[in-house]
Amino acid sequence: MKLPLFQPDAATATRFLFFTGKGGVGKTSLSCATALRLVDAGKRVLLVSTDPASNLDEVLETKLTNAPVAVKGVPGLDALNINPVDAAESYRERLIGPMRGLLPEAALRSMEEQLSGSCTVEIAAFDEFSGLIGDSETAKEYDHVIFDTAPTGHTLRLMSLAKAWDQFLDNNTSGTSCLGPLAGLEKQRAIYEATVETLADATATTLVLVSRPQGSALREAERTSRELRAIGIGNQCLVVNGMFQTDCQEDLTAQAMQQRGLSALTAACEFIRSMPSFIVPLRPINILGVGGLRLLLSGDAAGTSVKAGESGWVPPEMESLADLVATMEQQGKGVVMTMGKGGVGKTTVAAAIAVMLARCGHSVHLSTTDPAAHLMQTLNGRVEGLTLSKIDPAAETAAYQAEVMRGQGAAMDEAGRALLEEDLRSPCTEEIAVFRAFAREVGQGTDRFVVLDTAPTGHTLLLLDASESYQRELERQARSSQPEEVLKLLERLRDPDFTRILLVTLPEATPVHEAAALQEDLRRARIEPFAWVINQSLLNSGSCDPLLQRREASEHRYLTEVVEKHAGRTAWLPWQSEEPIGPDALAKLASSKLQSNRK
Repeated sequence: MKLPLFQPDAATATRFLFFTGKGGVGKTSLSCATALRLVDAGKRVLLVSTDPASNLDEVLETKLTNAPVAVKGVPGLDALNINPVDAAESYRERLIGPMRGLLPEAALRSMEEQLSGSCTVEIAAFDEFSGLIGDSETAKEYDHVIFDTAPTGHTLRLMSLAKAWDQFLDNNTSGTSCLGPLAGLEKQRAIYEATVETLADATATTLVLVSRPQGSALREAERTSRELRAIGIGNQCLVVNGMFQTDCQEDLTAQAMQQRGLSALTAACEFIRSMPSFIVPLRPINILGVGGLRLLLSGDAAGTSVKAGESGWVPPEMESLADLVATMEQQGKGVVMTMGKGGVGKTTVAAAIAVMLARCGHSVHLSTTDPAAHLMQTLNGRVEGLTLSKIDPAAETAAYQAEVMRGQGAAMDEAGRALLEEDLRSPCTEEIAVFRAFAREVGQGTDRFVVLDTAPTGHTLLLLDASESYQRELERQARSSQPEEVLKLLERLRDPDFTRILLVTLPEATPVHEAAALQEDLRRARIEPFAWVINQSLLNSGSCDPLLQRREASEHRYLTEVVEKHAGRTAWLPWQSEEPIGPDALAKLASSKLQSNRK
């Protein structure tokens, strides 16, 4: 299938451009490179990250905040990060500030407590997002606003909130919500309505679905396309990033990589033909800085050269994934969680661990907190002793609403029940329901192994923040009515004998540095990771393809950095000529060992 190169054109680009897709497909690099193209054409551009774990700073080599900052060396380009925690702090102060000096300190503290949960974090981040789209004054000096969005599940949630809050305000009769009085939200009503209209306007908004030439990434792009069309966002195009071609006919690795890409495109041909579709060739370097970003969309497929690895470089000592499993299984039960940037292979690693534990004779439950996970396709087969589930936000929300109505609602009169039912229709209810489901899954680790494939970093951090917020709230109120798994969640996450956290990364700058930042966040919450897993390494591939040789050479510094600077234990997994799907392929991957050249 022959597709044209992705060459964004200022003459046809809409004012708002959203880059979305599965984690790790290159949304940040492509959104930045597109911004540069538009600036070079004389446009003023604002680049916005909605990812709670944004790496926009690193890619642009510019320190960003939640206000526009000029990008170094690129006149006409400003960028900002919508940081949910900072947004929540500003949101709280906007509501509480006018009350200082008018209300008693006890009342102010009560308001702060009410606005300290995950609901406030979500609505505050959404307020900033919608303000850039629905408020004509906010970004009026820019010709284009480009959004580098969080991985798919989080983005679908963010975009659907515009309609969800708009409908909630339409139908609310009580004047209250889980965030307290609706006066603050009502002020945003016109902005929410304008956001819904703008997202659906094909002359104003384009959705750029980004994928890799991989089956799972293309399937997720197709699903995302359907779901966003369902909420009115129909002006879409597809960019397949990282297409690889080789002239090395005898190189098994290069031939396999090329064939995997072609096979994935063939399988998705109907979807690809349903909209304007483009490709971006695989590049030999990590796309960092303005120079690298300009290379990304250049017509030169070979790109710039990469400095060869150090002469005589010897790989650091790294274990197999099976070695880590051998240590974990000694406990006989507990929780294993895979965390990291989207696209690094958390689902594959989680499935491989679950298969190995089950084949060792343990009872294992494999689940996911990722709205866009593909566990079923990865496992693709039955394993004795292994059960599988997925936290479904819609199902969990319905179950939670029913539980509250049976409990609190049972003692209320008809009017009270109607108000409670209305409050439970708030979009914030989903966050609470998913959090409780997460606590329930962790709680199953008391009598078996539970392996949790978590959502990409930003979404996972918000879930852990919710754990701490919930714990503070429980310490403030009577705890007897709370489920045991919720009461003990933070304690279990902090117990290294109960919870083993694996940070999964690729041997590249951004995934490694995001995992290092995640490790620091976990440590601040008094949670210590068990080990790191470096996935999809080209080390020892023996490729004769110049581009793959340069990519392998670029791995050396990151392998060394992980082992010597960040990790207590490190497992290594090689790039696979075929996607590791099915129990046997997953077990084989877990047993892969690095051939050491140490003397």
